[in-house]
Amino acid sequence: MLLRLANLSLLILYPVAWFAPMLNAGLLPIFGLSEISVISGLQSLWGSDVVLALIVTFFAVFAPYLKTIGLALVQWDLLDRRALPALHILGKLAMADIFLIALYITIAKSVSYATIETAWGLYLFTACILASIVIGIITERRSPRGKPARA
Repeated sequence: MLLRLANLSLLILYPVAWFAPMLNAGLLPIFGLSEISVISGLQSLWGSDVVLALIVTFFAVFAPYLKTIGLALVQWDLLDRRALPALHILGKLAMADIFLIALYITIAKSVSYATIETAWGLYLFTACILASIVIGIITERRSPRGKPARA
């Protein structure tokens, strides 16, 4: 039951993480820093690069949320456990978004006139993704082959 509640809590925590500040960025600290969240970053991308916006939207929003919903369906015996490998792939795709953000931070910090600071939303989003992966692994281990998942 605790595993089910932990998974369902992600349905609330993901939207919080999407709107939470992930980065504070700006030109030199004296000009002030702008907060960047997943949603504000996506809004900027939609105006400049639609293809990249679609990719990042899938990685940051749809992949983790679909995985969480699918895992809940498996845990409540509403989806066959054979779907677990596909759900694991969705979780790994969501982790790709964290990698992209880390790459952007590394590149931006190498530019001397840009200032980038990580914010609490990045840690929350990362924790949600990692928790989802762990919950998926535990769910798979607790459900024997040929029987429905029970968390």
